[in-house]
Formats: sequence, C-alpha cells, structure tokens
Amino acid sequence: MKKIKRVHVKPKVAAIFKVVGFILVCLLGIFIYYRIQIHDLKVLGYSEEASNAILFSKNKRNVMEYGENKTLNAAFESEAFKQEYLNNYAKIKYVDHEHLIDNIHRLLKVGYSNNDINIILAHGTDESVREFAKRDRVRYLDDFFSYDFAKLENYDRYVAYSDETGEDELETILHVNLDIDKPDYEYSHVVSKFSLDMLVNKHHNLTEDFAPNDLTTISKEYTDEDDLQCSRLALNAYMELYKAATQEGYSLVINSAYRSYQDQVELTQTYLDAYGQNYVDKYVAKPGFSEHQTGLAFDIGSRNSRVFENSKEFAWMKDNAYKYGFIYRFDERYEDLTEFRKEPWHYRYVGKEIAKYVYEHNNMSLEEYYVLFLEK
Repeated sequence: MKKIKRVHVKPKVAAIFKVVGFILVCLLGIFIYYRIQIHDLKVLGYSEEASNAILFSKNKRNVMEYGENKTLNAAFESEAFKQEYLNNYAKIKYVDHEHLIDNIHRLLKVGYSNNDINIILAHGTDESVREFAKRDRVRYLDDFFSYDFAKLENYDRYVAYSDETGEDELETILHVNLDIDKPDYEYSHVVSKFSLDMLVNKHHNLTEDFAPNDLTTISKEYTDEDDLQCSRLALNAYMELYKAATQEGYSLVINSAYRSYQDQVELTQTYLDAYGQNYVDKYVAKPGFSEHQTGLAFDIGSRNSRVFENSKEFAWMKDNAYKYGFIYRFDERYEDLTEFRKEPWHYRYVGKEIAKYVYEHNNMSLEEYYVLFLEK
C-alpha cells in the first residue's frame, strides 16, 4: 500500500492564503452587513435604488425615523436630490409626477411652505405645477384650493371671475371649471363618445354626425308623436318608470326625445322665423349643443294637464324619476350652472347610480356632478 504524500505549503504562501481568506471573510461580512441595511430600508418600502442612495449619503438613521415615505423614496431615486431639503421631502405628500422633485425645489425657492406645496401638487398636473412654479408666489391658495375639484391651471381665472362677479370661492370654482366665464358656444369641449354620464350644454357639444348606436323607435303606448326615437337604454328604463307611474294612477306621455343635429337646425330656424333671434338665444340650444341629440333626454308631459309643472305627474316625477335612472335636468335653482331656463318637462337618463346621488344631494345639477366626479 502506497503512502499518501503530504503537501507542504511554504510559510510565505500560507501567510498569503490567510490574508486572502481574511479579506474574503471581511468582504463577505461587509456584504452581509450591507444587505441587512438595504433590507431594513426595503422593508419600509424604499426601492433598491433609493436604499443605495440613502446608505451612501449616510441618511439611514434619518430615513428610519421618518419611516415609509414615497416622496423621500422619489427624492433619493432622483439625481436632483438635495440634502438641504431632506426634511421638506418627508413632509410633502407624494404625487405621481414625472418632475416631482424638481417641482418641489422650484416651489421651495419661490417661498412656498410645505403645506402650500401639498396644496399645489394635489390640484395640478406635472405640467401645470411646472408652469405654476415659474411665477411669483400667489395669494388665495387656501381659499380656492380647499376644494378637491379646484384646478391649479385655473387659478388666474378663479381670481378674475371672483373679482368681477363677487361670487364666493365655491361658486367661482364651479363656474370657471364649467367654462361659464367664457362666451357661450365659442369655447367648447367636443363630446364624441356615447356614455350615460356625458355632459352636453353650452360648453360641451356633440359632433354633427353624432348619434347613439342603439337608437330605437318609441312605441305609441308611450307617446302621441309619430316615429319618435331614443336610446334603447333610456327607453328600457322609461318603460319601468311608466309602468310604476301608471300603477299608481299617473298618466305620462313622451312629447319629444332624440333629435339629430339636422333636426335641431330645423327647429332653431322655426323658432327664429316665429319669434326672432333674442328668443332663440335665450331659449333654444344651438345645433350640437342640445341634450336631445344624446338620445337620453325626454320631454315628458301629462295626459291630464296642459301645463306639466302644475300636474300631479310632475310632482311624482320629481320624487320618483331617480329610482329609474332619470334626473330633473333643468331646475330653476341651477340656471346659473346649466345656462338654460327651467324646463319642468325635461328629464335625462343617467343611470340609477348617478340619479340616486343627484337626488340625495338636493337634486343637484348634472354640471355639479360632472365637476365633482367626471371632469378629467
């Protein structure tokens, strides 16, 4: 049996191995320690990139005290990070803006407080905040932007409209967001897509070729007119409403429903010939600006009364129409927002969810609902 030869390592080589081994152990220890530090930060919600920046800038202790903070995370991820603003970042609410940190720096330099910046960021887009930060510090932030639906880009219009009309902040915001501070019909948002919550008024118009894709003819059971049409969705809801009203002893009739753009052209000309331009300007919507073109609006009458507003059917509709998805569209109380005179006969189908909310909030106007929940 052969003897195994022992390998003799020279003392000098052995020493080198020991040094290398020691270095490797140290490096491993440092790496493990580093990963533990990263882990601590990531557990709080910081990204790998932000965690690295926090460690190398020696800010871990401060960050651990602040805890999870999306604005801090964005700051440490940004090349624009400034140590002097660390405390500001921590007190400013995060918004998903591309230039968030740059915008914060600009607003701080202008002299806005952390609270001011929170207000500005919450009411603006990335672009509008960038533009706003270029101007001198403004007044009335708390006044106008205490409302969630106030828009930063409308600040100058809010101030001008309030100064001109004397309206309070809430009314000013509603009117300006609805473009009521601009001439009727001249500055309009084009509505091209059919939806139950579409807004059509003197500042939101339909295209000439717009028509609901589910147009259907209304049965003579519900109208005395020939060939009236409307959206199938609206008709199905109205049939339920009609059945309930009939069972309770009320007699309703549809007097008008869908009108095309061309129908509105002809109607406008008829009233123009009969009553003149002043009447048309006051009482008749221009083509494209009539809600009847949506196919979702009905003019309702009573078979028992010539004046619908004085009928028991009108009282029933005001209290019950919402149950079937309809709203009383042009209430006298909101003529300043709808910009149409009261029309007791005019009901609009918006679906049960919206109709219920509108009814439960003092029969608010569709314009108010739009500003609160629908406006982009």
